[in-house]
Amino acid sequence: MPALQLPPEAPSLADAVAQAVRDGVAAGELVPDTTYSVYQLADLLGVSRSPVREGMLRLAEAGLVEIRRNRGFRVLPPRAHDVEEIIEIRLALEPPAARKAAAHGTDEQHAAVRAALATMAVAAARDDDASFWPADRSLHDLLLRASGNARAAAVVAQLRSATALLGPPTTVSGRTLAGIHAEHEPVVAAVLARDGAAAEAAMRAHLEATGRLLVANLRG
Repeated sequence: MPALQLPPEAPSLADAVAQAVRDGVAAGELVPDTTYSVYQLADLLGVSRSPVREGMLRLAEAGLVEIRRNRGFRVLPPRAHDVEEIIEIRLALEPPAARKAAAHGTDEQHAAVRAALATMAVAAARDDDASFWPADRSLHDLLLRASGNARAAAVVAQLRSATALLGPPTTVSGRTLAGIHAEHEPVVAAVLARDGAAAEAAMRAHLEATGRLLVANLRG
């Protein structure tokens, strides 16, 4: 039986269920090509079937799961073309956001970005995936919000949920935690120096490298 847990904070039970499924996929608890029933998921999470159905519908609309009538749902791992589209959208949003975050982010926002990178460094040194990836997601989210675009932050969070279905990022991209941390260092350094052009270029280089590795792995 997969081990799933509702996140402590979520806007609704349906949102909590959807996040629990995303987390379960990322942790390898839920795998592609296996059908899971709504009843099973409701029992695992200790909730009624209604929020489970609603949460699955949201994930299905995002293309993350397939609803199988009268049977349940199965996880849909993204294809190479899906990843290309996801990276293309992120490239349209995140490099310009890094430029704006450098120019317009507050000192408090920059301090939060610095702290997220420091957490990534400590986690990388310990080879601690469980601490590293939340800090990585937080860093990207903080930069997007420091740019003044909360909607872009929400879009990128959804896109990252899709690529999380590929499995642990270190496995699917062939990089180490230390290597991924190193790609973020020039982004943060440029943001803290308020060098918008350098921040944009560094973020673009990071995302392009990530996209190339993910696509190459899928086409293997």
